[in-house]
Amino acid sequence: MSFHLSVWSIKKPVPTLVLFLVLSIVGFFSFLGLGIDNNPNIDVPAITITVNQAGASPTELETEVTKTIEDAVAGLGNIDDLTSVVSEGTSQTTVTFVLGTDTEQATNDVRNAVSQVRSQLPDDILEPIVRKLDFVGGSIITYAVQSPDRSVEELSDLVDRVIAKEILSVEGVGTVDRIGGVDREIRVDLSSERLQAYNLTTTEVNNQIANFNLNLPSGRSEIGGIEQNVRAVGSAKTVEEIQNYGITLPTGATVALKELGTVTDGFGEARQTAYLNGKPVVAFSVRRSTGSTLVTVEQGVRQVVEQLPALLPQDVTLDLIF
Repeated sequence: MSFHLSVWSIKKPVPTLVLFLVLSIVGFFSFLGLGIDNNPNIDVPAITITVNQAGASPTELETEVTKTIEDAVAGLGNIDDLTSVVSEGTSQTTVTFVLGTDTEQATNDVRNAVSQVRSQLPDDILEPIVRKLDFVGGSIITYAVQSPDRSVEELSDLVDRVIAKEILSVEGVGTVDRIGGVDREIRVDLSSERLQAYNLTTTEVNNQIANFNLNLPSGRSEIGGIEQNVRAVGSAKTVEEIQNYGITLPTGATVALKELGTVTDGFGEARQTAYLNGKPVVAFSVRRSTGSTLVTVEQGVRQVVEQLPALLPQDVTLDLIF
């Protein structure tokens, strides 16, 4: 006995109409919840390994860093392509796996392979950065921060401390990149005459300052019958603490760092500059995270930007560039 859907629908119109209404309502609300984007989310199993070594030539990086990393990851399975780009001070290796490979597992495998050869790499390199290659795209929205009464240094501080913090709270925002401006820098200018008088070298002072800014695990301790981790935290909260930090002399005595030179709270050398209509400004661009939709993130950023004037000085304005 065959079943005819059309015959059943004509004989029983009520359940047919109810089913039609339910599907229509579900479809309508599903349509409203669809994300709007330029491109679909793509998960390509590609991992990048970036190693920075200040002042190193491309030839030196290739022989001492790049080749070691390539040999370490070449033994991993399902590799489709392995390429490296070496420039002054930077080595970047990209490992592309066969489509269908679990990206998270591939990232962990690459990270483990790099950690196993870390001892074979030069000591003065920065820690290798292993991360998934993001195909989401570039910045989705860019603003310029301007003020007729404030310097580029002050605007940079506002972007770093206030604006970026608020925008990062928007769901789907990956990073906030500052364009132009300068970074805050605590500068220590040592006096050669003072160093000679105290029989110290610049390297010795530098090492003691570096040891002062440590945050390292220091074992375990049992407190109240509960085992807890212990950390050695040595960092200054104010510039005055750095100025008064005691530098150990060869005789065993100590002298305040400010007695060996000057400690100033300022800004580093400008490495990039942003201009708008011929005037220097500080801009910032927003990048979204993987899995988010462009329009949803943009709307969230615009809402936060509209609320920012309440947190910023009255003379600071934000102009939409892109």
